[in-house]
Amino acid sequence: MKAAVITFPGSNCDRDLAVALTRAGAEVTKVWHKDDSLPAGTDLVAVPGGFSFGDYLRCGAIAAHSPIAKAVREHAARGGYVIGICNGFQVLTELNLLPGALMRNAGLKFICREVGLRVETSASDFTSGYAKGQEIRLPVAHHDGNFQIDAEGLAQLKDQDRIAFTYAPAINGSVADIAGVLSENRRVLGMMPHPERAAEAEHGNTDGARLFAALVGGLVAA
Repeated sequence: MKAAVITFPGSNCDRDLAVALTRAGAEVTKVWHKDDSLPAGTDLVAVPGGFSFGDYLRCGAIAAHSPIAKAVREHAARGGYVIGICNGFQVLTELNLLPGALMRNAGLKFICREVGLRVETSASDFTSGYAKGQEIRLPVAHHDGNFQIDAEGLAQLKDQDRIAFTYAPAINGSVADIAGVLSENRRVLGMMPHPERAAEAEHGNTDGARLFAALVGGLVAA
């Protein structure tokens, strides 16, 4: 399984994400944002956390206009897999690959700690390593992780079983405590928590490793 990890100016989790995917068995290539194509045979595009372009203008907005953005959109349109974590989630909403928007946290404070999450669906290649309703813990580190979507959009997410994770308990004001969402075809995931920071025993927590193991294993089997 081949994965491409995109790096923007200001990305700071690209190496962590590449390591987590490699440990799960993926063949990983780092792709600079000024490239205009993905490596041949790419199965998964991974957009890491950080502060792309310093979070100027609006988180993820400038990154969504980088040369690589067109290739990422085309990859998703072909049914390719995409994961965006933290700033990567913000980028995916700016690319219109996922609904909703990430706004300033309620309380206007940067949140950096391990938090509880509830797995809302196991019916995706990203979440199949967990049981629905399972409670896990992952680190968060964000200032603009407050997920908002209108009532119609929220109803669609619920009806289509596209809410991947929720905070348990609430931490940042997100509507319905949403921490991660899936695309309509379930092949694009955006999430604010950092599974790559909980993917090795040395991290003190391996709850995130199951996401990468299930995803890579599922794509290899396919």
